[in-house]
Amino acid sequence: MMILCKVMFYDEVTATMSSGKGGDGCVSFRREKYIPKGGPDGGNGGKGGNIIIEGDENTGDLRVFHFKPQWRVKTGGSGMGCNKHGKGSDSITLKVPVGTVITNMQTGKVVIEILEQGQSVILLEGGKGGRGNATFKSSTNRAPRESSPGVLGEVGTFKFDLKSIADIGLVGFPNAGKSTLTNLITSAEPKMGEYPFTTLNPCVGIIDYPETYQRLQMADIPGLIKGANENKGLGHRFLRHIERCNLLIIIVDMSGLERSPMDDYAELLEELRLHNEALLDKERVVVANKMDIAESVDNLKLFEKKNDVPVYPISCLEETGVSELKVILYNKFFK
Repeated sequence: MMILCKVMFYDEVTATMSSGKGGDGCVSFRREKYIPKGGPDGGNGGKGGNIIIEGDENTGDLRVFHFKPQWRVKTGGSGMGCNKHGKGSDSITLKVPVGTVITNMQTGKVVIEILEQGQSVILLEGGKGGRGNATFKSSTNRAPRESSPGVLGEVGTFKFDLKSIADIGLVGFPNAGKSTLTNLITSAEPKMGEYPFTTLNPCVGIIDYPETYQRLQMADIPGLIKGANENKGLGHRFLRHIERCNLLIIIVDMSGLERSPMDDYAELLEELRLHNEALLDKERVVVANKMDIAESVDNLKLFEKKNDVPVYPISCLEETGVSELKVILYNKFFK
């Protein structure tokens, strides 16, 4: 019996959070034998804990917030007599993938962008502890019977969006060869198959150049189709993952057996424009795949005639032109 397991990728979640309330101050008076007028000795309340966000390269997605959409920090300890201050409550540190953008749902404004490993930011600060009556003592008020409550912690509902940080974004139609190319030139191992939408989730792989100790990150997103910006297909949800890339690889099936290479290229650029016009300003490398098929030769000539862009022919099946493509990418970033 075959068991199929669907692994979900969570790159967009909403969570409600509240930092810790400060502990209340205490009203107390010192009472000891032979000291009839000991005076006030009520301690202050402890500070409420913070909610801290930290970037972590080992965290793959935002699933922790999907399965636990509400987070609350404990209240700080209350003050006690004998000038004992309440204990502050522990802060919560929540780890998110590098590239996470956090937006306040009430204001619609971005409050945090996590761009580096180990980057740590306080999202919600805990409330201050209340004052005990010992702090209210003065020359005119020797026996204060007042204290203050702890300050409430901050509360907010936040949207978490994951935008992968990669040097290169790989874009193409289903079955154009994106996953195969990713397998050939990076350390990633995306699923491959002879059917559309083999790639269901974004995949970031490392292109290593051991001779120079350099490396590049490449993000492979699910294949786009016409109308992706209108929520058709799979790729529309993941276009955000190439927004931070410095260079885009547009891979085109040059065989023309399923679709027109010219139409594919035009439609891909249009989908990028409709998602975010700034994507068209990025440097592009056009890769013509499936050059092992006879029809690809004539199609490539026609493609180059109609599109004034440099095109790099490869065959993922025969693994020809792939090494040359790695050199081209290296020169783009390191020369």
